[in-house]
Amino acid sequence: MTKFVLILLSLTIFSLTTANAALYKGQRIFVKKCLKCHDAGQSFVSEYKMKKWKKWMKKKGKPLAKLHLKSKKAKKSHKYFKSKKYSKKSKHLKQFLIEYAKDSGNVPACN
Repeated sequence: MTKFVLILLSLTIFSLTTANAALYKGQRIFVKKCLKCHDAGQSFVSEYKMKKWKKWMKKKGKPLAKLHLKSKKAKKSHKYFKSKKYSKKSKHLKQFLIEYAKDSGNVPACN
């Protein structure tokens, strides 16, 4: 019985740690994909509050993708926002955007 509990506990801990988003991955995505259009650099992230970023990043970032796909200025990023890669890695981008939002008090490091 104790082996079963120990195995169950270790599986639970392992699954929780792998489900979390990685901040550094979100920053890397932002630098590679977002700086093409958002010239303000990472200070752009701090233009909006956490609540706004959370709203845009719901459902694997679909609202943010929709916003970009409607914009003619964001034509460079249309292919990325339509890709499976975006929806798969959106949790990392969300973590980054929320971590450095206007009301977070954090400032991103230089890329």
